[in-house]
Amino acid sequence: MENVIQVKNVEKKYKNFRLAVPELAIPKGFATALIGENGAGKTTLINILAGTRLDYKGELCFFGRYNDADREKPESGVREAIGYTGPGCYYLPHWNIKQVGEVSELLFENFRPEKYDRLLAELGLAGEGNPGNGKKVSELSDGNRMKLMLAGVLARDTKLLILDEPASPLDPLMRDKLCEMIREYLADGGGERSVLFSTHNISDMENVTDYAVIMEHGAVVEQGFVEELKEKYVLVKGEKEDAQKAREVLYSMTENRYGFEGICLAEKLDRLAGMDVCTETPNLFQISVAVMRENTSLQFH
Repeated sequence: MENVIQVKNVEKKYKNFRLAVPELAIPKGFATALIGENGAGKTTLINILAGTRLDYKGELCFFGRYNDADREKPESGVREAIGYTGPGCYYLPHWNIKQVGEVSELLFENFRPEKYDRLLAELGLAGEGNPGNGKKVSELSDGNRMKLMLAGVLARDTKLLILDEPASPLDPLMRDKLCEMIREYLADGGGERSVLFSTHNISDMENVTDYAVIMEHGAVVEQGFVEELKEKYVLVKGEKEDAQKAREVLYSMTENRYGFEGICLAEKLDRLAGMDVCTETPNLFQISVAVMRENTSLQFH
């Protein structure tokens, strides 16, 4: 399997936090979700990969041949091949929607104005019957600013999208639209395009997630293709009287007056023998929360 990004011994230290990723590979041709609680290191890692943060140690490899020094050389074409959006808005507040397109066309050779206009109409920002082109960036809601950034980045002919929390400011319907746009981006690339996005909205983004990377305390604590993770972990439900014994085996567990449920490693299921339990395939949200609870500093009762 080819990788679009390879990380080796990447480290970034702050006063009270340390990102340390000895090794990480983002598979080519898929949508990869970077998952973790606040402060887990997702944005720091995203910024390093996108090149918006350069003060780190370690090695990066893009598209199987370019390192992070190559990324900064215009002649390599690496930056042209990568599209990035972050949680802030990097468009100047006094620009209007039309000017955003004009500036993007000047900055990026692979920017397609006609596609930008089509995306604006598709996202309800501007177009026939909607004279939104004159609206300033500062006048847009958080959700519409994200729509504008998505229109800008998707109007470019790129091979990799790096999106930091693209779903957070969006309403549920627009999150569904975002998943559709990511699927179309990948499909149009014929296996040559990849997407890496961070998210807290695991359930909303699961249907577009092929590969998941879960972080805690600046480290990668779990990763894999979603279907493989659903084989590695099992959702277990059982009777109240077995809860205390099951707690010793399960990654995470919740109880009510009738029984319990939790996530168990498939390889440990035999330790539940003799208990009256049933098993189900967990979803990505359940797996992610269980792994995070196993590694978090938060205290649960």
